[in-house]
Amino acid sequence: MWGIVGYKVPQRTGVEGLLPLLHLGPTRTSRARTRDPMAFRGTFDYSLDAKNRLTVPAKFRASLAEGVVLAKGIERCVQLWTPRGFEHYTGAALQGVHPLSDESRKLTRFFSANSLDTELDAAGRVMVPGFLVEHAALRKEVVVTGAGDCLEVWDRAAWGEYNRALSDELPEITAAIGHAG
Repeated sequence: MWGIVGYKVPQRTGVEGLLPLLHLGPTRTSRARTRDPMAFRGTFDYSLDAKNRLTVPAKFRASLAEGVVLAKGIERCVQLWTPRGFEHYTGAALQGVHPLSDESRKLTRFFSANSLDTELDAAGRVMVPGFLVEHAALRKEVVVTGAGDCLEVWDRAAWGEYNRALSDELPEITAAIGHAG
């Protein structure tokens, strides 16, 4: 057999001479796919350090070990998602909306421009970038709250006000969705 530029290429039969296949280790079928997803619950008081690093509660670090998506919340908070959870959330928000519609493009832009992929550092912290600190009006004292599929980071005073107002609204909310007793 002749190769490029007239060099004769030896033909091989069988697999002799081929490079050995590399074993790349376990595939990325993570435990998160095989077990129930983590339900993020609870309220935890923390402080941002001088570099806007947030210590993630220890009980959630294993769930975020494969990565963290920091995102602007609809409310004045910063959301911490697993990458898979964020994809599910944004996909559900856009489900049934034509991808060329104005609404779809705006939501896609909002989700994409106002989020970023990062990782926990060796101490279990994430750096919260300035645009997210500004959006949530975070000061030094913050609260990390469970929100089911994600964690939320609130300014501690803002969370206190929001949580009180939310508690006051619960009877109306449950009535509106047909769960009033």
